[in-house]
Amino acid sequence: MKALTYHAAKDIRFETIPDAKVTAPHAALVRVKACGICGSDLHIYQGHGFSDDVGFCVGHEAVGEIVEVGAHVESLKVGDRVMISASVGCGLCAPCRAGDVVRCDRNAGGCYGLSHALPGCQAEAVMVPHADHNAALIPEGLTYDQALMLTDNLPTAYLGAKNADIRPGGTVAVVGLGPIGLMAVEIAYALGASRVYAADLVPERRAMAEKLGAIALDPGDEKALLKEHTRGALAGSVIEAVGADATLKLALQLAGKQATVSTIGVNQTKQFPFPMALAFNKGLTFRTSLCSVMVHWPDLVPMVRSGRLKPEAMISHRMPLADGAHAYAMFNDRRDGALKMVLEC
Repeated sequence: MKALTYHAAKDIRFETIPDAKVTAPHAALVRVKACGICGSDLHIYQGHGFSDDVGFCVGHEAVGEIVEVGAHVESLKVGDRVMISASVGCGLCAPCRAGDVVRCDRNAGGCYGLSHALPGCQAEAVMVPHADHNAALIPEGLTYDQALMLTDNLPTAYLGAKNADIRPGGTVAVVGLGPIGLMAVEIAYALGASRVYAADLVPERRAMAEKLGAIALDPGDEKALLKEHTRGALAGSVIEAVGADATLKLALQLAGKQATVSTIGVNQTKQFPFPMALAFNKGLTFRTSLCSVMVHWPDLVPMVRSGRLKPEAMISHRMPLADGAHAYAMFNDRRDGALKMVLEC
């Protein structure tokens, strides 16, 4: 089958790899209809991956149709339209069976497309382990585009917003306006925020945040502008959606007294110099967590179905899987308004 594979920094290839197969009785084989490039995929693309492995199929966001099921799969059948959770659990322990794979009792939680251990979803087909718990029927009334955003981006944005302790009438700042950051802007309002401020270096992304109702902060003057707007109070909740040292530092600066800073960006430095004195003096709560995608679906599906959240609006480009290397380069360089890149099989 055809797939996108990682070989070195900025070396993603569209090539033939062995066909995905059902290798266990609880697994299912999904023919991929569409897959997405996530911001965290760019860490791999830039050569700062999550393993030293090379030659593996990348990607962890996909929707498609089941073409084969193992003998012990109970809730899914051939022909079902499914969305595949980016976060994968063992399917055996109580937390994983409830969708909370981050709390896996066996420490067997994982993600597609980080190494050969669990091949990725940017391919013509993908094997889903313990499919009854790691995939789900696309809910009635949802499009493939909406379901694709539910495989990772929207739940991650929701986790970031929930962890930020957003209160009705509260002031929120979102740092980093990629697809997840922009979704976090929309979610913050859905959770009751009265004002949302948005920070990013890219003017087009700040403009998109303004269309969602946010107040954009100019680069370099974010803290001064927020301080002026809030009469010195700054933000009660801050969502950081990049993970870079500079954006983490900015997020902490934008937080007011007794505020909560929630980071969902993946930091690659591994030794971020946390400003403990600043956090102590402000009395900050700082939270970060991996996302158990499935545990958030019961909250998010009704909001998407009703139109309260429109995650599909973040899709900027559609390309065939064969053009995946070009899509990665565009997304990485933020060219031509690149935001959410969807690859179709």
